[in-house]
Amino acid sequence: MKQLQKVDPEVFVAVCGERKRQEEHLELIASENFASEAVLEAAGSVLTNKYAEGYPGHRYYGGCEFVDEVEQLARDRALQLFKAEHANVQPHSGTQANLAVYGAVLRPGDKILTMSLVEGGHLTHGHSKNASGMLYAVTHYGTDPASGFIDYAALEQLAQRERPRLVTVGASAHPRTIDFERVAHIAHRNGALVLADIAHIAGLVATGLHPSPVPYCDFVTSTTHKTLRGPRGGIILCKKEFAKAVDGSVFPGNQGGPLMHIIAAKAVCFHEALQPSFRTYQELVLRNAHALANSLRRNGFHLVSGGTDNHLVLIDLRKNLPEMDGLRAQRLLESAHISTNRNTVPGETRSSFATSGLRLGTPALSSRAMGEKEMERIGDWIGEILTAPIPEGNISAVRDGVLALCRRFPLPYPCYEI
Repeated sequence: MKQLQKVDPEVFVAVCGERKRQEEHLELIASENFASEAVLEAAGSVLTNKYAEGYPGHRYYGGCEFVDEVEQLARDRALQLFKAEHANVQPHSGTQANLAVYGAVLRPGDKILTMSLVEGGHLTHGHSKNASGMLYAVTHYGTDPASGFIDYAALEQLAQRERPRLVTVGASAHPRTIDFERVAHIAHRNGALVLADIAHIAGLVATGLHPSPVPYCDFVTSTTHKTLRGPRGGIILCKKEFAKAVDGSVFPGNQGGPLMHIIAAKAVCFHEALQPSFRTYQELVLRNAHALANSLRRNGFHLVSGGTDNHLVLIDLRKNLPEMDGLRAQRLLESAHISTNRNTVPGETRSSFATSGLRLGTPALSSRAMGEKEMERIGDWIGEILTAPIPEGNISAVRDGVLALCRRFPLPYPCYEI
């Protein structure tokens, strides 16, 4: 960081400010985590200088012998971690991973059956503002209004009626275990391929703490920066029969030169995920999510589906705080140094900007070694702010408590003086 401080002090100050923010805030955004120093070192390495269009052994540039080694390590480790048949580690993000799978097996106008964003799906699962919704004929399924669980019976009826080319399963805001085997059987019985998007739960899947879609689904996509705790990026796993189509859809179909420094960081991430300590970490993520959910319920909050089976909790504010939308709740908590994100909930009645929900997750705080007692206290703090007659009145006291807690669990990164 000495060179950055010297060459571009404005960027240096912003980086230091972000490091301080991460240190002094409780990160409860379910899609965020703290990568290891080893991952950060790989991501900031000289590999960023290398152009390497193509794949190991088949590049369009010379001088690729070392980046070939790195990408092959990432591939091999991904296959070992997820017990898959083929891996492509080049997608720049989960979005690009999903679009590459679509490009590999779909033509514009083909039917896809996906989970609605409002019900917990993802933007790339056919939302009208995303390329997936613009290019393909989309039918959405969702959750059972009574239980908050995925409505598999309705999904099957839609598959029988629509006969889609592809069924997508996976979520960005669904707190329950997903039955990938059941969805795959429904898809295949109705002549469809199936894509499982495990961006949020990949770390749980990799450690056997959530059922894996790999044995049942034709394609599996993921990010590497959420529960996997790696760099920002994506990955595609697939059956061997689709390997050539997937690789061609990634390059040259959707991307040019791969980010070799990020692929190196992915390789490090997969190596870390293969260690026994990573399962211990994922077990903590789950225990903490349960503890947070229990604390929130004690504080009067209504949780979508009543609780959680994974790393996230989704609050429906309409039940006990009908006048408060997700945006205001997010901003109130942020002022107390508790970072969350507003989120739509099943049966949403507000706009996607305001929303009626809050999404909370435990991966990042678990990476700081916080445990169940800390989660219980955090749930109480959220209640003290959001359920108070005048929420602003409790912010200062809660913020002081948050700062004291953060000092007990420092980030494992160097602190630079401005």
